[in-house]
Amino acid sequence: MADLAPTEYLYELYDANWDDGPLGNYKIHAHPITKKTSRRIYFTYLNQTRPSFVDRQQIEADGEVYHGATLRRLHLAPPEIPHQAKPVSLAELKQQMAAAHPDRGGSSEAFIAARQRYETAKSRPSGVA
Repeated sequence: MADLAPTEYLYELYDANWDDGPLGNYKIHAHPITKKTSRRIYFTYLNQTRPSFVDRQQIEADGEVYHGATLRRLHLAPPEIPHQAKPVSLAELKQQMAAAHPDRGGSSEAFIAARQRYETAKSRPSGVA
């Protein structure tokens, strides 16, 4: 029995909450490569019957390419999922403000900037920066 060649994929970073704003609910979609020629890489996009293609030289040179027909950026290797920074709590902002106080070795400018960040976060409904 002949060994089957491993399936190759083009990868897409997909934000599942794209219509609700940048919430960062990312998933990676893998689109199977069906054929490679010297100029093109053919793949099946989300189980469609008609294959699509990308420019092979461009994707191999850059590692990614924008595919206009699907309006997606496709990658040769699975892309890293971006992580959103954890919001700073009011308690942390208050500690930063205290550490920046001139009586504790900070400067007036640093204290004023830290106090502004604290007051801005305090006035928000969620209470986070």
